[in-house]
This record gives sequence, C-alpha cells and structure tokens, in this order.
Amino acid sequence: GKSDPLDAEAAARAALAGRADGLPKQRGGEVEALAAIRVARRSAIKQRADTQHQIKSLIVTAPEALRAQLRPLSDRDLIRHCATRRPDPTTAGDPRTGVALALRSLARRHQQLSAEIDELDKLIEPLVTQINPTLIELFGVGPDSAGQLLVTAGNNPERLRSEAAFAMLCGAAPLPASSGRSHRHRLNRGGDRQANAALYRIVLSRLRHDPRTRAYVERRTSEGLGKREIIRCLKRYVAREVYTALTHSHQDLQITG
Repeated sequence: GKSDPLDAEAAARAALAGRADGLPKQRGGEVEALAAIRVARRSAIKQRADTQHQIKSLIVTAPEALRAQLRPLSDRDLIRHCATRRPDPTTAGDPRTGVALALRSLARRHQQLSAEIDELDKLIEPLVTQINPTLIELFGVGPDSAGQLLVTAGNNPERLRSEAAFAMLCGAAPLPASSGRSHRHRLNRGGDRQANAALYRIVLSRLRHDPRTRAYVERRTSEGLGKREIIRCLKRYVAREVYTALTHSHQDLQITG
C-alpha cells in the first residue's frame, strides 16, 4: 500500500473525481489458484530452511562423539542419516540419546517438507504452462519464476499499460543517481520484491548459460559499469521480455476464447 501521505491523498482525490482510470488487479481464475499454491510452497520452503538450521544448531552443541560423527556429512547425507537413526527412547535422559532423538525428529520433518514441496511443484509447473506457455519458454524462466511473475501481473495483465509500468511494478526500473560527469542509476527498492527476485533468478541463469547475456556483460564492463549496475540493466531487459510474453499471450487467449 501507499506510505506517502501526499501521494495517497492525491490518489484518493483522483479516484473521487473520476480521473483515475487505472484498472485494478483482478482476483479469481487460474492465476488466483496458482497464487494460493505458491503460498503453501513458500511456507513449506521456509519451514524446511528453519528445520535445517535447527539441525545444524543441535550438532554444534551435541556431545563431541556425536558431533564428530555428523559434521563431515553433506546436507543430504546428514538428513538421511539422522532420519534413519534408532536411538533407544528409554535412555532419553542421556545427552547423546536426547540429541539423537531430536535430530531424528527434525530430519524426518525435513523429509516430509521436501516431499510436500515436490508435490506442490508438480502442481505448479503444468498450471504455469497452461496459463501462459509463452512465458515458460523464455530463456532462463523456470516454473517458480514464471509462477511469481504471473501472480504479480494478475489475471488481467492488460491492465499494465506499458513494459515500463511492469518494470516499475517489479522494482526493476533503475532510478537516476547521476552526479557531475558520472551517469549512474541506483537500486529501485519499491515494487513487488518477490517479482524482483524472480527477475534476478532469471538473470543469474542467463549469466551462466546465455552467450548473448555474457557478451552484453563484457561490453558493459568495458564501458566501466560494475556488476551490480549490469544486473540491474539486465533485469530491466528481462522485464521487457516478460511483459511482452504476458500481454501478447493473454491477448491471444482472449481472441481464441
């Protein structure tokens, strides 16, 4: 919501006077279903990360013999090992047994959450493809990033008047920060931060695997831009591609429907 009282008052006056002609974000439809599933997935991921941290914290304070046994294991092997341990519950008062019981409980919870996340991913991918197959075909756009961008745009992406408006919505429109002979832009901390994170993941994927993006980075680096500034520029370009995929695909669906 708005935090600037002057802007909020101006928006309210425009709405009362009938001068505000912007379309609200529509609720309902497949995008709303996708948003609900993503809420559950995000919650499961957060809980799994918390569980992982709790396991690591217990190992740090565990008895030396148990700590030496578990510390060399990778995260995957650690979860599997702790989940399959069979400590004697009748000796739960022993520090080593008590820690082993706690680790087993947390490791099994971690496995349950991982299975839940996998089930939700199986729901998200076909749903994203069904809503907008063009978006998922863009280089570096996976089901997770595509799902977030669809939720941000809403069930009526045509309400976004331009790709610049969509970039601003995603917080990917760099703000001028020039001084003297230095012409720079600074980070835009506004907009939908989840959508901004999705654009960032797409950029990282392209930096690793897209020759066109790598060539762009080399060129802008030779011009004196830093890595952060280049990534901001790339997010802006990705936002433009995503906007085209969102609006054109939606228009095609309206025509064929």
